[in-house]
Amino acid sequence: MIKLFLVDDHNIVLDGLRALLTGHSDIIITGEAGNGDILFELLNSRQPDIILMDISLPGTSGIELCRMVKEKYPDLKVLFLSMYTSEEFVFNALKAGASGYLPKNISQNELLTAIRIIYAGGDYFSEAISDMILKSFVRKSRNNDHDDPGELLSKRELEILKLFAGGHSNSEISEKLFISIRTVESHKNHIMQKLNLKSTVDLVKFAIRHNITEVK
Repeated sequence: MIKLFLVDDHNIVLDGLRALLTGHSDIIITGEAGNGDILFELLNSRQPDIILMDISLPGTSGIELCRMVKEKYPDLKVLFLSMYTSEEFVFNALKAGASGYLPKNISQNELLTAIRIIYAGGDYFSEAISDMILKSFVRKSRNNDHDDPGELLSKRELEILKLFAGGHSNSEISEKLFISIRTVESHKNHIMQKLNLKSTVDLVKFAIRHNITEVK
């Protein structure tokens, strides 16, 4: 029997969820709350397996409540059901320890599937949420926050990047490497294109982040 606790500050939503979930032989609703205070008052006595929770709640947000729940009850699963499906909300929910995230326009069948998968130890995200997570991962990968810049840059480009990030001017780099200032500028432009960087500030930050230069 899957013991479920519902958290939403709108009675009509709680009524709807109760109507959808009641009658399934493997699910029982052990408690309901409209805010974090009531949730924590009831958790010990109701002992749910999964909390089905909204993001937007009065007082403490659902994401912060999730973090608090996971700290106190590490084995308790949290499934978010929310109208907020932006990348910011989803990734903050994941960081807080959520096991799943669903938009409020899902079908009854998908909600039941998510609950059962999470109860069995898995994670569940709606197709739209999964697509968003994948696209975010791909986009961040293409931003070239690479583990090994040496795979992208030539030995000369790494040398110029290190000198530039160390505070050397184009003319100083030109003198040190016995190349023209125009060649230095050309190398810098190529480096920024390869790393998908927009400014010289980004270039310095990249070098520091990857230990190509030292902060003094």
